[in-house]
Amino acid sequence: MRQLVLDLEESLIRQVANAGMGRSDVLKFWFGESDEVTPAFIREAAAESLTRGETFYAHNLGLPELREAIASYCTALRCEGAPPVGADRIAVTSGGVNALMLAVQALVSAGDHVVAVTPVWPNLTAQPAIMGGRVQCVSLRPAGGQWRLDMDELLAAITPATRLLIVNSPNNPTGWTLTRAEQEALLVHCRRTGTWILADEVYERLYYGSSPNGCAPSFLDIALPEDRLMVAHSFSKSFLMTGWRLGWLVLPASATIHFGKLVEFNTSCAPVFIQRAGVVALARTDEVTPQVVAHLKNCRDTLVPLLQGVPGVQVAPAPGGMYAFFRLAGQGDSFETAKRLVVEAGLGLAPGNAFTSDPSPELQGWLRWCFASQDLGRLRQGVDRLTDWLGRARAPGL
Repeated sequence: MRQLVLDLEESLIRQVANAGMGRSDVLKFWFGESDEVTPAFIREAAAESLTRGETFYAHNLGLPELREAIASYCTALRCEGAPPVGADRIAVTSGGVNALMLAVQALVSAGDHVVAVTPVWPNLTAQPAIMGGRVQCVSLRPAGGQWRLDMDELLAAITPATRLLIVNSPNNPTGWTLTRAEQEALLVHCRRTGTWILADEVYERLYYGSSPNGCAPSFLDIALPEDRLMVAHSFSKSFLMTGWRLGWLVLPASATIHFGKLVEFNTSCAPVFIQRAGVVALARTDEVTPQVVAHLKNCRDTLVPLLQGVPGVQVAPAPGGMYAFFRLAGQGDSFETAKRLVVEAGLGLAPGNAFTSDPSPELQGWLRWCFASQDLGRLRQGVDRLTDWLGRARAPGL
């Protein structure tokens, strides 16, 4: 086995979750998914496809009707003046993770320089490392209650030798979201250096700021169709379809045919019955996504004030995503803290050091709480458990 694979670190999130698997007394907020089941009409579309016997291979790039539906969906979300997204720019993938990995396979060779904005979901830095890329991380920093990007630092890191910039916005775990001005600066700079941009925009619809289309700013609003840009999306978050493993990439039309070859050598295609469910999900998106976003905002606005009331907790409302990323004063190694919380408090959270290897003091002691819960009482109960645990942990003699 390749040494790169042997050297890969197992997900710290998964390690914490494994410690609590099978325990009914643990409140589980460690994974990035809602506990709400996929809407019935989406499930029924898949079942009807199976009943029709659609159990065979499809086109590598996806069913034509799904690619058309995705293109129409992406175009409808764009700001005024943005170029439409054509179906010839769409590749259907077996989940957002698969979309991101395929993009990295297409772009990164051994020794290539890759820049990533962190903290970030660990797959986004592991994937180019698997391909032998040299990953340089540029960290967001907490400032004034929010996460901020030092644009000068990021632009300085991206040189003509940089093959790929990876940026996730809205960001997992912090909720930080690129501004339009920041996107424009990055696009102009990467055109100048010849650097590809891989934009993970799977949380685009889970945005709580003001915008004319109800979405976070997207690179697709400002980029030209043939720019060196790949944008990854997923049905998982906005359509409550995490277990379905269905996603897509928007890429330059000239790259699409070559991308189909990569799909062939990885998964051949996404299952037809799952793609049928995707078509129906997009056709009836107004029955799903707005309600998901409204509920998640309610979850955020329930959890964050409760956490702000806990002594020693540093947290601010995230402008996007489904997470509260908060810091516990006096707690150094967040991985050890997260393991203790599972065992001692019955509370399952993701450790902050799963998302960054930056040793800076201001990036230590953070935890991620996925607030996508149907039952707001679970969020309140979780905060009660955290408060009780902190009280016991700080008690004299403990």
